[in-house]
Amino acid sequence: MQHDSTIAGKDEGQVPLTCVVDIDTSAAPPAEQFDLYRSWNSNLGDVTLLREKFRSFKARQQVWQLGNLALMSLDYRGTGYCRRWTNKKDPVFDHWILSVPLTASGNAAPSIPGALHWHCLAAPYEAEGEDDGALALLLPRDFAFSQPFDLAIRPEMAALIVDYIQLLHRSLPHRMERDAEHIVVATTTLLAACLAPSRDHLVEAEGPINGVIMARAKKLIATQLAKRDLSPEKLCRDLNISRSRLYRIFESSGGISNYIRRQRLLRTKDILCDDKDRRSISLIAEEWGFMDPSTYSRTFRREFGMTPKEAREAGWLRIEQAPRLSGPLFAGGGPPWNSLLASGSIANRS
Repeated sequence: MQHDSTIAGKDEGQVPLTCVVDIDTSAAPPAEQFDLYRSWNSNLGDVTLLREKFRSFKARQQVWQLGNLALMSLDYRGTGYCRRWTNKKDPVFDHWILSVPLTASGNAAPSIPGALHWHCLAAPYEAEGEDDGALALLLPRDFAFSQPFDLAIRPEMAALIVDYIQLLHRSLPHRMERDAEHIVVATTTLLAACLAPSRDHLVEAEGPINGVIMARAKKLIATQLAKRDLSPEKLCRDLNISRSRLYRIFESSGGISNYIRRQRLLRTKDILCDDKDRRSISLIAEEWGFMDPSTYSRTFRREFGMTPKEAREAGWLRIEQAPRLSGPLFAGGGPPWNSLLASGSIANRS
Protein backbone atom coordinates (compact mmCIF):
# COMPACT_ATOMS: atom_id res chain seq x y z
CA MET A 1 0.00 0.00 0.00
CA GLN A 2 2.88 2.32 0.74
CA HIS A 3 4.24 1.70 -2.74
CA ASP A 4 0.87 2.61 -4.28
CA SER A 5 0.61 5.83 -2.33
CA THR A 6 4.12 6.80 -3.37
CA ILE A 7 3.20 6.34 -6.99
CA ALA A 8 -0.03 8.26 -6.55
CA GLY A 9 1.88 11.12 -4.99
CA LYS A 10 4.19 11.57 -7.95
CA ASP A 11 3.67 14.22 -10.54
CA GLU A 12 1.84 12.30 -13.26
CA GLY A 13 3.28 14.64 -15.88
CA GLN A 14 6.76 13.29 -15.17
CA VAL A 15 5.82 9.65 -15.77
CA PRO A 16 7.35 8.36 -19.03
CA LEU A 17 4.93 7.37 -21.76
CA THR A 18 5.33 3.61 -22.03
CA CYS A 19 3.94 1.06 -24.46
CA VAL A 20 0.96 -0.94 -23.33
CA VAL A 21 2.31 -3.97 -25.19
CA ASP A 22 5.94 -5.00 -25.53
CA ILE A 23 6.38 -8.67 -26.45
CA ASP A 24 8.83 -10.77 -28.42
CA THR A 25 9.30 -14.36 -29.46
CA SER A 26 12.61 -14.99 -27.69
CA ALA A 27 11.01 -16.95 -24.83
CA ALA A 28 9.51 -19.56 -27.16
CA PRO A 29 11.45 -22.50 -28.63
CA PRO A 30 12.74 -21.59 -32.13
CA ALA A 31 10.33 -23.99 -33.87
CA GLU A 32 7.35 -22.34 -32.12
CA GLN A 33 8.32 -18.69 -32.56
CA PHE A 34 6.35 -18.06 -35.73
CA ASP A 35 3.19 -19.55 -34.25
CA LEU A 36 3.61 -17.28 -31.23
CA TYR A 37 4.05 -14.26 -33.48
CA ARG A 38 1.00 -15.32 -35.48
CA SER A 39 -1.13 -15.42 -32.33
CA TRP A 40 -0.40 -11.82 -31.35
CA ASN A 41 -2.84 -10.27 -33.83
CA SER A 42 -5.09 -13.28 -34.52
CA ASN A 43 -8.14 -11.21 -33.58
CA LEU A 44 -7.33 -8.81 -36.45
CA GLY A 45 -6.28 -11.18 -39.22
CA ASP A 46 -4.17 -14.17 -40.17
CA VAL A 47 -0.52 -14.37 -41.22
CA THR A 48 0.69 -17.30 -43.32
CA LEU A 49 4.09 -18.16 -44.73
CA LEU A 50 4.47 -18.56 -48.48
CA ARG A 51 7.70 -20.51 -48.14
CA GLU A 52 8.81 -23.26 -45.80
CA LYS A 53 9.59 -22.31 -42.23
CA PHE A 54 13.06 -21.47 -41.12
CA ARG A 55 14.53 -22.63 -37.83
CA SER A 56 13.34 -19.59 -35.88
CA PHE A 57 11.29 -16.41 -36.17
CA LYS A 58 12.66 -13.54 -34.09
CA ALA A 59 10.08 -10.81 -33.77
CA ARG A 60 9.07 -8.01 -31.43
CA GLN A 61 5.83 -6.05 -31.18
CA GLN A 62 5.21 -2.80 -29.31
CA VAL A 63 1.94 -0.88 -29.01
CA TRP A 64 1.36 2.65 -27.71
CA GLN A 65 -2.17 3.71 -26.78
CA LEU A 66 -2.95 7.30 -27.75
CA GLY A 67 -6.52 8.03 -26.75
CA ASN A 68 -8.70 6.20 -29.27
CA LEU A 69 -5.69 5.71 -31.57
CA ALA A 70 -2.90 3.14 -31.30
CA LEU A 71 0.54 2.95 -32.85
CA MET A 72 1.99 -0.53 -33.41
CA SER A 73 5.59 -1.37 -34.21
CA LEU A 74 6.57 -4.78 -35.60
CA ASP A 75 10.20 -5.78 -36.00
CA TYR A 76 11.13 -9.11 -37.60
CA ARG A 77 14.26 -8.14 -39.51
CA GLY A 78 16.45 -10.90 -40.88
CA THR A 79 13.70 -13.53 -40.93
CA GLY A 80 13.72 -13.73 -44.73
CA TYR A 81 10.08 -14.81 -44.89
CA CYS A 82 7.53 -14.04 -47.55
CA ARG A 83 4.26 -13.53 -45.69
CA ARG A 84 0.62 -13.07 -46.53
CA TRP A 85 -1.79 -11.07 -44.37
CA THR A 86 -5.54 -11.75 -44.65
CA ASN A 87 -8.30 -9.96 -42.74
CA LYS A 88 -10.58 -12.17 -40.65
CA LYS A 89 -13.68 -13.39 -42.47
CA ASP A 90 -15.78 -12.65 -39.40
CA PRO A 91 -14.12 -9.47 -38.13
CA VAL A 92 -14.18 -8.58 -34.47
CA PHE A 93 -13.01 -5.02 -35.12
CA ASP A 94 -13.77 -2.48 -37.82
CA HIS A 95 -10.80 -0.13 -37.35
CA TRP A 96 -8.76 1.42 -40.13
CA ILE A 97 -5.09 0.48 -40.36
CA LEU A 98 -2.53 2.80 -41.95
CA SER A 99 0.70 0.81 -42.25
CA VAL A 100 4.24 1.54 -43.40
CA PRO A 101 6.42 -1.46 -44.36
CA LEU A 102 10.07 -1.14 -43.31
CA THR A 103 13.15 -2.63 -44.94
CA ALA A 104 16.37 -2.91 -42.97
CA SER A 105 19.21 -0.93 -44.53
CA GLY A 106 22.07 -2.54 -42.60
CA ASN A 107 24.90 -1.04 -40.57
CA ALA A 108 22.48 0.03 -37.81
CA ALA A 109 21.05 2.68 -40.15
CA PRO A 110 17.35 3.57 -39.93
CA SER A 111 15.01 1.25 -41.81
CA ILE A 112 13.82 2.37 -45.22
CA PRO A 113 10.05 3.01 -45.35
CA GLY A 114 7.89 1.75 -48.17
CA ALA A 115 4.66 3.19 -49.54
CA LEU A 116 1.66 3.71 -47.28
CA HIS A 117 -0.90 0.89 -47.18
CA TRP A 118 -4.38 1.25 -45.74
CA HIS A 119 -7.40 -0.96 -45.23
CA CYS A 120 -10.41 -1.45 -43.01
CA LEU A 121 -10.44 -4.54 -40.79
CA ALA A 122 -14.14 -5.03 -41.51
CA ALA A 123 -13.59 -5.38 -45.27
CA PRO A 124 -11.98 -8.23 -47.25
CA TYR A 125 -8.25 -7.55 -47.62
CA GLU A 126 -5.14 -9.53 -48.52
CA ALA A 127 -1.53 -8.45 -49.00
CA GLU A 128 1.90 -10.06 -49.36
CA GLY A 129 5.31 -8.80 -48.34
CA GLU A 130 8.94 -9.61 -47.55
CA ASP A 131 9.68 -6.56 -45.44
CA ASP A 132 11.67 -6.52 -42.19
CA GLY A 133 9.02 -4.84 -40.07
CA ALA A 134 6.20 -2.34 -40.11
CA LEU A 135 4.65 0.62 -38.34
CA ALA A 136 0.87 0.73 -38.19
CA LEU A 137 -1.55 3.36 -36.94
CA LEU A 138 -4.95 2.00 -35.89
CA LEU A 139 -7.89 4.40 -36.11
CA PRO A 140 -11.54 3.99 -35.11
CA ARG A 141 -13.88 3.43 -38.04
CA ASP A 142 -15.64 6.78 -37.66
CA PHE A 143 -12.40 8.77 -37.54
CA ALA A 144 -12.88 12.17 -39.22
CA PHE A 145 -14.37 10.73 -42.40
CA SER A 146 -17.25 8.59 -43.53
CA GLN A 147 -15.92 6.52 -46.45
CA PRO A 148 -17.38 2.99 -46.29
CA PHE A 149 -14.41 0.65 -46.88
CA ASP A 150 -11.81 2.63 -48.81
CA LEU A 151 -9.93 5.89 -48.52
CA ALA A 152 -8.91 8.24 -51.29
CA ILE A 153 -5.47 9.48 -50.23
CA ARG A 154 -3.51 11.65 -52.62
CA PRO A 155 0.16 10.62 -53.10
CA GLU A 156 1.56 13.75 -51.45
CA MET A 157 -0.71 13.21 -48.44
CA ALA A 158 0.27 9.54 -48.23
CA ALA A 159 3.95 10.55 -48.16
CA LEU A 160 3.19 13.05 -45.40
CA ILE A 161 1.48 10.34 -43.32
CA VAL A 162 4.46 7.99 -43.81
CA ASP A 163 6.88 10.64 -42.53
CA TYR A 164 4.60 11.53 -39.63
CA ILE A 165 4.18 7.90 -38.50
CA GLN A 166 7.96 7.49 -38.48
CA LEU A 167 8.43 10.75 -36.59
CA LEU A 168 5.77 9.72 -34.08
CA HIS A 169 7.41 6.32 -33.54
CA ARG A 170 10.84 7.88 -32.95
CA SER A 171 9.51 10.42 -30.48
CA LEU A 172 7.19 8.30 -28.30
CA PRO A 173 9.92 6.58 -26.21
CA HIS A 174 11.12 10.03 -25.14
CA ARG A 175 7.72 11.48 -24.22
CA MET A 176 5.90 11.78 -20.91
CA GLU A 177 2.31 10.82 -20.13
CA ARG A 178 1.42 14.50 -19.95
CA ASP A 179 2.32 14.73 -23.66
CA ALA A 180 -0.21 12.07 -24.71
CA GLU A 181 -3.16 14.44 -25.03
CA HIS A 182 -1.19 16.85 -27.23
CA ILE A 183 0.10 13.95 -29.36
CA VAL A 184 -3.48 12.76 -29.91
CA VAL A 185 -4.61 16.24 -30.99
CA ALA A 186 -1.64 16.66 -33.34
CA THR A 187 -2.13 13.21 -34.86
CA THR A 188 -5.87 13.66 -35.23
CA THR A 189 -5.60 17.05 -36.93
CA LEU A 190 -2.86 15.89 -39.31
CA LEU A 191 -4.72 12.74 -40.33
CA ALA A 192 -7.97 14.67 -40.77
CA ALA A 193 -6.16 17.09 -43.09
CA CYS A 194 -4.67 14.22 -45.11
CA LEU A 195 -7.69 11.91 -45.23
CA ALA A 196 -10.46 14.48 -45.54
CA PRO A 197 -8.76 17.58 -46.95
CA SER A 198 -10.47 20.90 -46.36
CA ARG A 199 -9.28 24.41 -45.67
CA ASP A 200 -10.28 24.17 -42.00
CA HIS A 201 -8.53 20.82 -41.51
CA LEU A 202 -5.34 22.09 -43.14
CA VAL A 203 -5.32 25.18 -40.92
CA GLU A 204 -5.85 23.06 -37.79
CA ALA A 205 -3.05 20.68 -38.81
CA GLU A 206 -0.49 23.37 -39.60
CA GLY A 207 1.58 22.58 -36.47
CA PRO A 208 2.08 18.82 -36.99
CA ILE A 209 2.46 19.25 -40.76
CA ASN A 210 5.20 21.82 -40.16
CA GLY A 211 6.82 19.34 -37.77
CA VAL A 212 6.97 16.74 -40.54
CA ILE A 213 8.34 19.30 -43.01
CA MET A 214 11.02 20.33 -40.49
CA ALA A 215 12.04 16.69 -40.04
CA ARG A 216 12.26 16.30 -43.82
CA ALA A 217 14.29 19.50 -44.10
CA LYS A 218 16.73 18.43 -41.37
CA LYS A 219 17.23 15.09 -43.09
CA LEU A 220 17.95 16.82 -46.40
CA ILE A 221 20.31 19.27 -44.73
CA ALA A 222 22.22 16.44 -43.03
CA THR A 223 22.74 14.60 -46.33
CA GLN A 224 23.67 17.73 -48.32
CA LEU A 225 25.57 19.69 -45.69
CA ALA A 226 28.91 19.57 -47.53
CA LYS A 227 27.42 20.66 -50.85
CA ARG A 228 28.14 24.23 -51.88
CA ASP A 229 24.73 24.69 -53.46
CA LEU A 230 22.80 23.91 -50.26
CA SER A 231 20.63 26.96 -49.68
CA PRO A 232 17.14 27.95 -48.53
CA GLU A 233 16.12 28.23 -52.18
CA LYS A 234 17.25 24.68 -52.95
CA LEU A 235 15.46 23.33 -49.87
CA CYS A 236 12.26 25.06 -50.95
CA ARG A 237 12.49 23.35 -54.32
CA ASP A 238 13.30 19.94 -52.83
CA LEU A 239 10.52 20.21 -50.24
CA ASN A 240 8.05 21.89 -52.62
CA ILE A 241 7.21 24.63 -50.13
CA SER A 242 7.37 28.41 -50.21
CA ARG A 243 10.32 30.37 -48.90
CA SER A 244 8.12 32.12 -46.33
CA ARG A 245 6.90 28.79 -44.95
CA LEU A 246 10.44 27.41 -44.68
CA TYR A 247 11.55 30.53 -42.80
CA ARG A 248 8.51 30.34 -40.52
CA ILE A 249 9.17 26.66 -39.71
CA PHE A 250 12.80 27.37 -38.71
CA GLU A 251 12.05 30.64 -36.93
CA SER A 252 12.57 29.03 -33.50
CA SER A 253 16.06 27.89 -34.63
CA GLY A 254 17.07 31.41 -35.56
CA GLY A 255 16.17 30.97 -39.21
CA ILE A 256 17.03 28.38 -41.83
CA SER A 257 20.38 29.95 -42.79
CA ASN A 258 21.42 30.07 -39.16
CA TYR A 259 20.45 26.41 -38.70
CA ILE A 260 22.53 25.31 -41.72
CA ARG A 261 25.48 27.41 -40.56
CA ARG A 262 25.34 25.94 -37.06
CA GLN A 263 25.23 22.37 -38.38
CA ARG A 264 28.28 23.08 -40.52
CA LEU A 265 30.09 24.64 -37.56
CA LEU A 266 29.32 21.55 -35.49
CA ARG A 267 30.81 19.34 -38.21
CA THR A 268 34.01 21.40 -38.29
CA LYS A 269 34.19 21.32 -34.48
CA ASP A 270 33.97 17.52 -34.51
CA ILE A 271 36.76 17.31 -37.08
CA LEU A 272 38.95 19.78 -35.21
CA CYS A 273 38.66 17.65 -32.08
CA ASP A 274 39.75 14.54 -33.97
CA ASP A 275 43.49 14.07 -33.40
CA LYS A 276 43.68 11.81 -36.46
CA ASP A 277 42.72 14.66 -38.81
CA ARG A 278 45.79 16.91 -39.15
CA ARG A 279 44.56 19.08 -41.99
CA SER A 280 44.81 22.84 -41.66
CA ILE A 281 41.90 24.68 -40.05
CA SER A 282 41.30 26.71 -43.22
CA LEU A 283 41.07 23.55 -45.34
CA ILE A 284 38.53 21.99 -42.95
CA ALA A 285 36.51 25.19 -42.91
CA GLU A 286 36.51 25.38 -46.71
CA GLU A 287 35.28 21.77 -46.96
CA TRP A 288 32.14 22.80 -45.08
CA GLY A 289 31.44 26.00 -46.97
CA PHE A 290 33.43 28.59 -44.99
CA MET A 291 35.60 30.12 -47.70
CA ASP A 292 37.04 33.03 -45.71
CA PRO A 293 39.21 31.93 -42.74
CA SER A 294 38.71 35.19 -40.80
CA THR A 295 34.93 35.08 -41.12
CA TYR A 296 34.94 31.41 -40.15
CA SER A 297 37.06 32.09 -37.04
CA ARG A 298 34.77 34.92 -35.89
CA THR A 299 31.63 32.87 -36.52
CA PHE A 300 33.09 29.86 -34.72
CA ARG A 301 34.08 31.95 -31.70
CA ARG A 302 30.67 33.61 -31.53
CA GLU A 303 29.00 30.16 -31.56
CA PHE A 304 31.27 28.23 -29.19
CA GLY A 305 33.10 30.89 -27.16
CA MET A 306 36.54 29.85 -28.41
CA THR A 307 38.57 30.03 -31.60
CA PRO A 308 38.94 27.02 -33.90
CA LYS A 309 42.58 26.72 -32.82
CA GLU A 310 41.58 26.66 -29.14
CA ALA A 311 38.88 24.07 -29.87
CA ARG A 312 41.40 21.86 -31.64
CA GLU A 313 43.92 22.11 -28.79
CA ALA A 314 41.24 21.43 -26.16
CA GLY A 315 39.88 18.47 -28.13
CA TRP A 316 43.28 16.89 -28.62
CA LEU A 317 44.17 17.42 -24.98
CA ARG A 318 40.92 15.78 -23.87
CA ILE A 319 41.60 12.78 -26.12
CA GLU A 320 45.14 12.39 -24.76
CA GLN A 321 43.94 12.49 -21.16
CA ALA A 322 40.87 10.26 -21.65
CA PRO A 323 41.17 6.63 -20.46
CA ARG A 324 41.51 4.13 -23.28
CA LEU A 325 38.48 1.92 -23.80
CA SER A 326 39.85 -1.52 -22.99
CA GLY A 327 38.08 -4.78 -22.25
CA PRO A 328 37.87 -4.40 -18.44
CA LEU A 329 35.98 -1.11 -18.80
CA PHE A 330 33.13 -3.01 -20.42
CA ALA A 331 33.12 -5.85 -17.94
CA GLY A 332 30.36 -4.22 -15.90
CA GLY A 333 27.96 -4.41 -18.84
CA GLY A 334 27.79 -1.80 -21.56
CA PRO A 335 29.96 1.09 -22.71
CA PRO A 336 31.09 3.98 -20.46
CA TRP A 337 28.15 6.32 -21.05
CA ASN A 338 29.76 9.22 -19.17
CA SER A 339 32.60 9.26 -21.70
CA LEU A 340 30.18 9.15 -24.60
CA LEU A 341 28.12 12.00 -23.19
CA ALA A 342 31.20 14.09 -22.45
CA SER A 343 32.46 13.64 -26.00
CA GLY A 344 29.11 14.82 -27.39
CA SER A 345 28.97 11.85 -29.75
CA ILE A 346 25.38 11.03 -28.79
CA ALA A 347 24.26 14.54 -27.94
CA ASN A 348 21.10 15.98 -29.44
CA ARG A 349 22.10 18.56 -31.99
CA SER A 350 18.74 19.56 -33.34
